Amino acid sequence: MTDMVEESPLHRLERLLLEDKSDELVAFIEGLNSHEVVHLMSHLKRDEQTELLIRLTPENAASLMEELPEQQAAEIVEDMEAADAAAILNEMPSDEQTDILWELESDEAEAILSFMDPEEAADVRRLIDFDPDTAGGLMITEYLSFPVNMKVGQVIDELRRRKEEYAKLHIKYLYINKLDGTFSGVLQIQDLLMSDYGTPISEIIIPDVITVPMDYQLDLLIDFFHTHDFYGVPVVDAHHKMHGVVLRKDVLEALADQASYEHLESQGIVGGEELRTMPLLQRAKNRLSWLSINILLNLIAASVIAFHQDTLSSVIALAVFLPIISDMSGCSGNQAVAVSMRELSIGAVKSGEALRVWMQEIGVGLINGLTLGLLIGLAAFVWKGSLMLGLVVGGALAINTIVAVSLGGTVPLLLKHRGIDPALASGPILTTVTDMAGFFLALTFASIAISHLSGL
Repeated sequence: MTDMVEESPLHRLERLLLEDKSDELVAFIEGLNSHEVVHLMSHLKRDEQTELLIRLTPENAASLMEELPEQQAAEIVEDMEAADAAAILNEMPSDEQTDILWELESDEAEAILSFMDPEEAADVRRLIDFDPDTAGGLMITEYLSFPVNMKVGQVIDELRRRKEEYAKLHIKYLYINKLDGTFSGVLQIQDLLMSDYGTPISEIIIPDVITVPMDYQLDLLIDFFHTHDFYGVPVVDAHHKMHGVVLRKDVLEALADQASYEHLESQGIVGGEELRTMPLLQRAKNRLSWLSINILLNLIAASVIAFHQDTLSSVIALAVFLPIISDMSGCSGNQAVAVSMRELSIGAVKSGEALRVWMQEIGVGLINGLTLGLLIGLAAFVWKGSLMLGLVVGGALAINTIVAVSLGGTVPLLLKHRGIDPALASGPILTTVTDMAGFFLALTFASIAISHLSGL
């Protein structure tokens, strides 16, 4: 008997798309975890992606879209009919709606907004004007608010009357406003349920709740949630009127996204985002933007070798150690860059503290430079039996390590202070300067000691 070959998830999904079995399709999608959803959507053709979303209910399609990276979700929405896209976006949280539409051209976003529920569209139009890395850009507008003059029974009756509408909000707190619309405090669900129906909610709310302004920056929000173990924080305007809630989980997601973008940018991906579902020419352009600059910078570094070619031709052994000096110094510098980027992201250091950071890196550079210099110097001595060669390459690596960590620690702060993206620019600057400095130091020292090194 021939063994049945088990159908792969991708083949099953493609089969279900061809067949008219919507219930089975929905059940299959609901049984996937978030990673499986992203994997399968990334392997479908664009027309298959849109077909899948249209075949699902708007609610199920919205749940699927929420699992995708923003850029990928935006690309799919871009290829859908505006009415179909609007029906899906209507079922998504306001912050997710805004993140996706923020990725689109303004006319494309407006076309979709025109088909959305008027209240949903009004919220998105208001949120889309905020920087995505501020409280206004991160907040959700789906929260429950009641006036302070209501009683417990009135609030419970209202929650029961609109239970289907409120079911998807995952309510933990109710937000209470004064009669003039200004924010008054929060009411915990357990306090509401354990109080008598006739109790005024003004007697059981938590007053003087910490709030944040609309323009509160992401790094400050990260610090806030590190300090306070809160589910979320209300966002208010200059008149202390509440406009939304920033949830802890959304700040943590934004922090993870920021770290991912910074890593990609540090590797030369301009814009900090690339998926292989993106257009080929766009991906090539994003990479070439950095690589083209980097090749010019490397040519500058290579010119140092060309200037000392006579020394290098006399001491061939240096050719073995030059890439080691360059690479080890670059590694040390990149460690310093990583620490500075991390401290900038969590607010542990400010962009104007370059001098303090430099003084802290000097100590590390001295210890690591001397250690690495001693090791490579010892290797040179053992290999060629020349103490002078060991001193030349060891001294060059030791000094260049100090240079590298000094640059790696301070350049991100200086770039940030100047409004330049430190994740994208720090790498090329560090690589070029440490290469130039390492080549210059090794070849200059060798030129000075040429009489002791010739023929090696």
